[in-house]
Amino acid sequence: MIGHAGAVAAFMEAFGEGRPHHAWLLAGQKGLGKARFAEAAAIWLLAGAPAGPDFAVPDDCEAARLMAAGSHLDFRRLERTLAKTGKLRSEIVIGQVVRRQESEGQPLREFLTGTPMLGQRRVVIVDAADDMNRNTANALLKNLEEPSDDTVFLLVSHTPGRLLPTIRSRCRTLRFSRLSDHDVEQVLAGADLEGEDIGLLVAMAGGCPGRALALAAAGITALEYDLAGLAGQPVERAGPAALALARSVAGKGGEGRYAALLDRAPAVIAQRAQRLAGAARADAIATWEAASRLAREAVPMQLDPAQVAYALGMHLAAVPA
Repeated sequence: MIGHAGAVAAFMEAFGEGRPHHAWLLAGQKGLGKARFAEAAAIWLLAGAPAGPDFAVPDDCEAARLMAAGSHLDFRRLERTLAKTGKLRSEIVIGQVVRRQESEGQPLREFLTGTPMLGQRRVVIVDAADDMNRNTANALLKNLEEPSDDTVFLLVSHTPGRLLPTIRSRCRTLRFSRLSDHDVEQVLAGADLEGEDIGLLVAMAGGCPGRALALAAAGITALEYDLAGLAGQPVERAGPAALALARSVAGKGGEGRYAALLDRAPAVIAQRAQRLAGAARADAIATWEAASRLAREAVPMQLDPAQVAYALGMHLAAVPA
């Protein structure tokens, strides 16, 4: 748990006192490692909360093995599931908490009946609690209001202000802060990022290693080179380069690259504008405003990714290198 030693210590200390809180709100910006913390804490709890640093469990720990296999009988994760259409739902639905016709598998309320089957505790992770609709949140609230001594809830939240006040009041909050660049680099060192510019990823992470990993998955290093090559190009060269950029996001598997492009293209234009002066700077700022508006509206307005990518490429070409 790189960079979150304080949160780990506070959590472990609470359970060492003998009367820990039954529900925990893991709050902080997306990409900080809250879900990873919840997973490690769940394994530690299901293993009997052994003494040791940083959620350490024995090498032959049955809880860790069953969790890795996704078959621990005392663990449940609430998250968005696939709908009958095969697409990921936009929210956590009430059927996952209370039996409904559309519910897939055992609902949470049924899971919480009786006693734990393999150990002293059950653990429920909600990732992310922000994804619950109001009906689901109210259904979960009933479980939080009537806690049992053998169940621990871990609610991951990127925007806790969106949760019901009654849910927040039932939880003890652990706040997660941005990591230092050194800590982000340590996290990335443990990932398979061959061919990626680690320095670039650290600079773009903004203290959120999850963001850096997502950008790496989108091929951000190659994208940065493409964007840098477009800046200041004459129209006869910019057109083919922008078309190649458009094709790279339009194909299968281009969603991540497209999301990274929407984020990075306006940022690159802004960086270029800062180096200019006078009329050139004013023109670059106007170009940045147009690119930012296009990137902001692309997804909500369901604009064609290839056309958006081409337009952003031409905006980049309009800014002097």
